[in-house]
This record gives sequence, structure tokens and C-alpha cells, in this order.
Amino acid sequence: MFKTILVALDGSQSTEQVMEALGQFRLESETKVILSHVVPATGYEFELIADKPHIYGDEVPYRHIEKLLESYQEKLPCQSEIEIVTGDVAEEIVRLANIYHADLIVIGCRGLTGLKRILEGSVSSQVVGEAVCSVLVVKGI
Repeated sequence: MFKTILVALDGSQSTEQVMEALGQFRLESETKVILSHVVPATGYEFELIADKPHIYGDEVPYRHIEKLLESYQEKLPCQSEIEIVTGDVAEEIVRLANIYHADLIVIGCRGLTGLKRILEGSVSSQVVGEAVCSVLVVKGI
């Protein structure tokens, strides 16, 4: 049984699939699920206060992200917390997993291939490589 599961959600189409995959686990009342979202850094990192998301330009408003995570949180049969942070997405996911001593990270995969994957990078691949716990990558359809 996993005691602490960090779920990385990005609000994309894969979010539902990630939550469905989480639902396949037998979540005991002692299990703690951390629903997380990382707002990508915008280049103004030197002005940011740590662990406080800052939204610039046309990005999704913080409150919308929080409400989305709260809607998923309400459906969980176990303890849960919400974490919304700003920074490099993969680094922040790994950092949160370390802070919470997660046994498992559940993350979606955009399924990028070829040049697009080289240019944009793969957050899930980076998390798999850097995490000290197991990582479940949920592939999109």
C-alpha cells in the first residue's frame, strides 16, 4: 500500500485520465494524496516569493486551478492536500514528492514524439529520471 501519493495535474485532457488511474488504486483512509499543479515559471523568477504562484498574461487564473483541484479532492476517499506552486514543472514535482516523502508520483504524458519532444522536452521523462520514488506515467489516448 502507498502511504503518500503525489498526483501531478496540469489541467489538460490527460488530467481526467490521471485521476482515473489514481482511482484504480485501493486508497485506504490512511493514504494521503497530494493533488499538485505547477504554474510554469515565466522568466520573472527573481521577483517571486517561494511557493506562491504568480500568474502573468493570459495564463489560467490561480483560482480556476484551485477550484479544479478542490473538485477532485472532494471525490477522494482519503486524506488529501492541494499544492499549487510556480517554477520548473519537473523540478517542482520532484521537490514536492521529496517534501511529502511520497511513495508514488502519478503524472500524465502528452505523448510528444520526434522533434516536438526534443524541443519541448518531456516532463514525465525528467520526473522518472529524477524522482527517488516510483512514478506512474499515464499515457494519453
